[in-house]
Amino acid sequence: MTEPADDRTLDQGAGVSELRLAAGDPSLVPQNEILRDDLPLDRNQAILEAAKQVGAILKRAEHPFALAGSVAVYAQGGTQNLQHDVDFCIRPEDADAVAGTLRESGLAVYTPPEDWLLKATCLGQQVDLIFELAHRPVSTALLERAQRLSVDSVLMPVLSPTDLLRGRLAAFSEHHCDFGAVLPIARILREKIDWDELRRDLGEAPLPAAFFFVLERLEIVPPAAASAPSAASVKEESR
Repeated sequence: MTEPADDRTLDQGAGVSELRLAAGDPSLVPQNEILRDDLPLDRNQAILEAAKQVGAILKRAEHPFALAGSVAVYAQGGTQNLQHDVDFCIRPEDADAVAGTLRESGLAVYTPPEDWLLKATCLGQQVDLIFELAHRPVSTALLERAQRLSVDSVLMPVLSPTDLLRGRLAAFSEHHCDFGAVLPIARILREKIDWDELRRDLGEAPLPAAFFFVLERLEIVPPAAASAPSAASVKEESR
């Protein structure tokens, strides 16, 4: 079940005045006449409405994509405590085509200083179109692992819980390592996450390893099996 995309947008420069329009038609889409009072009063619902509209547009154009971020966590069973924007994953090679589709649907699309995403506005909400997660390009395999779920009545592909958490953990660095933001996601989705896979992929990195330790001490996940060989030991034994 899908709903027709709403071509209406609010202030097209809201929150992105320092950005430039993405490649394509250099002119701004004419201003629409929707008033802020027409939007849901609840910010969470406003973000959901923007996710639904953009998801419907991308589906209709048959672009490969997957919902990410806090709205994806909500679709996977998390709480409706959404963050400040909507995130979609797209492949790097599809970025120009996606930007064109959104622009044709009445949305302004911007290129920020960061070279791993595009930004758009829909119903007054910021939409990030991400084509690189934790310094890795979004791949076809990642999008194919997405699960088709209902997002407030609109079906669309949503990143799997394991991939959602993998992206958060892989992004940890000495300059940005907020366990408090990721812990609720791990707790809520713990039964849907492949912990063995995450430990195998990220367990040798110090910050994800520290996060796994915290989860074990809080009894959110069971300790890794003592007999299970680490990636390092397997590599050593294969020599």
